[in-house]
Amino acid sequence: MQTETTYKIRNWSEYNKALIQRGSINIWVEEESLKKWYSSSHSCTAGRPATYSDDAILMLLM
Repeated sequence: MQTETTYKIRNWSEYNKALIQRGSINIWVEEESLKKWYSSSHSCTAGRPATYSDDAILMLLM
């Protein structure tokens, strides 16, 4: 049976930054898609939820 290999961390600041970065995700969206983000029937009234375009919903499902 093999024993587990233990690693000694020598650079704690770099290790901590790597742990923080590990959970991040970058999403690139084209400008044209941002212009069509909300539905054309979107009205800005208080208390009403936002209405998104079909393109925005399809992009989020991919």
